[in-house]
Amino acid sequence: MREGPDIARIASLVGDPARANMLNALMGGTALTASELALEAGVSLPTASSHLSKLMEGGLLTLASQGRHRYYGLAGPQVAGMIEAITGVAEAVGPKRVRPGPRDGAMRIARVCYDHLAGEQAVAMLDRLVEKDILLRDDR
Repeated sequence: MREGPDIARIASLVGDPARANMLNALMGGTALTASELALEAGVSLPTASSHLSKLMEGGLLTLASQGRHRYYGLAGPQVAGMIEAITGVAEAVGPKRVRPGPRDGAMRIARVCYDHLAGEQAVAMLDRLVEKDILLRDDR
């Protein structure tokens, strides 16, 4: 066994479809309850709790209690960056999911994704900034 980070353990946490859906749901930057994450993942609450425990143990989530409610969030920008990078690779090499995107059409146009702008308007804005040489693109 090689020394260094255990990327296989992290990849196995993210690689489960229910956990991946939970992590994607948290990319909006809002903490969610186990019930909300169960709904996003399409699993029962007990199954969601098991998945959330694994994600917590793996260091990918944080937990905040507010009264009797418990809210889960991404453990930080590094986790969000990892999810975003994986999403970019999945977008580039496929296959594509058949599940439609946000139900609200406005969310596809303009939204915030964890800690940055996203959606069609953000992409158009980036393209214009690059086109006008305000930003330089480094595709590495």
